[in-house]
Amino acid sequence: MKFKGLTIGVPKEIMQGERRVAATPDTVKKMVSEGASVLMERGAGAGSYFADASYAEAGGKIVGDATEVFAKSDIILKVKEPLFNDEKGKHEVDLMKKGQVLVTFLHPAAPANHQMVKNLAETGVVALTLDGIPRISKAQGMDALTSMSTVAGYKAVLMAANRLPKFMPMVGTAVGMIKPSNVLVIGTGIAGLQAVATAKRLGAVVYAADIRPDAREQAKSLGAKIVDVGVPDEIAVGTGGYAKKLPDEWLLKEREAVKETVLDADIIVLTALIPGKLAPVLVTEEMVKEMRSGSAIVDVAIDQGGNCEITEPAAVVEKYGVSIDGTKNIPGMVPTSSTWMFANNIHNFIAYLAEDGKINLDPEDEIVASSLTTHDGKLVHAGALEAMKMR
Repeated sequence: MKFKGLTIGVPKEIMQGERRVAATPDTVKKMVSEGASVLMERGAGAGSYFADASYAEAGGKIVGDATEVFAKSDIILKVKEPLFNDEKGKHEVDLMKKGQVLVTFLHPAAPANHQMVKNLAETGVVALTLDGIPRISKAQGMDALTSMSTVAGYKAVLMAANRLPKFMPMVGTAVGMIKPSNVLVIGTGIAGLQAVATAKRLGAVVYAADIRPDAREQAKSLGAKIVDVGVPDEIAVGTGGYAKKLPDEWLLKEREAVKETVLDADIIVLTALIPGKLAPVLVTEEMVKEMRSGSAIVDVAIDQGGNCEITEPAAVVEKYGVSIDGTKNIPGMVPTSSTWMFANNIHNFIAYLAEDGKINLDPEDEIVASSLTTHDGKLVHAGALEAMKMR
């Protein structure tokens, strides 16, 4: 049995506004059937509309205190990175112990998380980050980043539309036609394509930019007008079809290429990411200054630093007449659907790693190598180490 003798803990998420949880009653039932003892903090699933009684019926044990969940578990499953727990007066890292396995979205390359991942290493926690799982065939069922990106792209457009002081579609009135809004999506991976599709459904004129030819083609097939950024494919595309980090001179050229469309946009959705690294800055403060008042930016890439130079993490601010949304948990705003996907992804991931009650961390395994963040008291995540040297 995969989880024989292991205790798996699922604490309630403490990030403000976070309503997701790392397990559903269905995944708890699977883990219990595979030999695990599952501890659920009371109320952990309430925000996603999964009741404690349903977890108990699935074989989970309901625990009233987060401290007990952390203290008694071999494996901790979370949605978001460890944070300071105001109720306990302690950081979640301080509730953890040496040798404990943590699986969550850590976003270790993001500057805001650097000290936290260093602390995980010092504590001796074995931490694996779900945003490091590669997009390869055998990892599809574990790819929580793709699942959450689907939700984020959809919701980001709705959030921006809600702030826009004008209609999204063309609207005919008794006094004339009102032109549709212009939407620019930068980065047309999973989140970006969902944003393109949603903006098109709402009747906007949609523009899309991406340095990868396949991503541009997919956006075009959804009806987007493509902004040519002029970056050669060999510079733009890395392993597995992901975007590569551009040399500075090409990053500057990309910014210049999108500037005209940025200034004419009513809504900009930013989703451009580089796996395991800081997100590239594509919309500068100077560009924002020149945008139309009332425009809206949603920076989906904020967990990895953001694509807009002046996005504030976990905040919605207005600067130069433009609303800039740095919400860090957009999928948490669609909690039932996102939790269902996430819980299955994280179960599939730990089931892949577990064998006869042990977590196997083969450094030669592509999935392990790209997701392992702290191990044996050291920070080992390449993207995080690179980002720290840049500061």
